[in-house]
Amino acid sequence: MRATLVVFTLLAAAVAAVSARANADAETVHFPSEDGKTKLVGYLFRPSGGGRHAAVVLLHGRAGPYSSLANGKYGASTLSKRHKEWGAFWASRGYVALLVDSFGPRGYAGGFGRGSYSERPAEVSEQTVRPFDAYGGLRYLRSRPDVDPARVGVQGWSNGGMTVLVTMSDKAPGISSPTPATGFRAGLALYPGCGMDAVKGEYRPYAPLTMLIAGADEEVSPQICEKFAKRAKENGGEIHWHVYPGAEHNFDDPGKKKQSVAANEEATRDAMRRAEKFFGEQLAAR
Repeated sequence: MRATLVVFTLLAAAVAAVSARANADAETVHFPSEDGKTKLVGYLFRPSGGGRHAAVVLLHGRAGPYSSLANGKYGASTLSKRHKEWGAFWASRGYVALLVDSFGPRGYAGGFGRGSYSERPAEVSEQTVRPFDAYGGLRYLRSRPDVDPARVGVQGWSNGGMTVLVTMSDKAPGISSPTPATGFRAGLALYPGCGMDAVKGEYRPYAPLTMLIAGADEEVSPQICEKFAKRAKENGGEIHWHVYPGAEHNFDDPGKKKQSVAANEEATRDAMRRAEKFFGEQLAAR
C-alpha cells in the first residue's frame, strides 16, 4: 500500500510539473483574422519534443480569456485559470494549443456579464464574426513548422462553443466549401447555446462534432441542444453529444465554487477524458 501511495504521489507531482511548465510557457502571438481587417492576439501552449504535432484552436466564452482579477491588465499572465489549465492539458498530451482572444482586439477585453447576450455589439458576434477568428487561428497554426497542418481541431466554451457550432457548419463563414481536409478535422463544444439563427434549419457539420452539455445549465437550454444535435444527426452530420445530469454552466471552472458541486467535479473529469479520447481519435496521423 505504501509503495502504491509513493507511485501515485510521484505521478501527481510529474503531472503538476508538466502543467506548470505549460502554463509558464504560454507565448503571446499575433495573426490576422480571416475577416481581413482584425489583428488578433493569441496564447500558444506548446508541448515538449520536436517534430510536428496535432493542434487545437481554443475559443473562449462570453467572459473572455482573462481572469476576473485581471484589473485591466490583459495578457498571458492574466489568463483565467480554466484557460491555462486546458492549454496545459493539451500541451502535456502532445498538442499545440492556441487560445484566441476575439474580444480584446475589438475593444472588449473584459468580456461580458451573464445575461448580456442581447446587448453585445455585433462586432463580436459568434455567428457572423468569431468563426473568421477560428479560421484565422487555423491558418496561423498551419503556417507553423511544429504543427501538422492536416491535424487541427477546434474547441470552445459557452459563447466559444456556439462559435464552434457555426464554424463547423457546412455553410460556415470564413471558408468556402469546407471539408475536414480544408477546414478543421473535428470540433468540440462545451455547454453551447443551440438556439442561434445560424444553426437553425438544415444544419450539418462538415467534420465530426462533439457537444458536452450541462444538464442543469442555468444560462442556456440543454433541451434545445439535445434537439439540435438529434436534428443535425438526422441531416447526416457526424455529431455526438453527452449530457451531464446536475452539472451547471461553466462546470469545468476550476474555482472552488463550481468544483465544490459534485456533479460539476464529475463532469469536469469526464469532459477531459472524453475530449482527450475524441481528439486522440479524430486528429490521429493518417
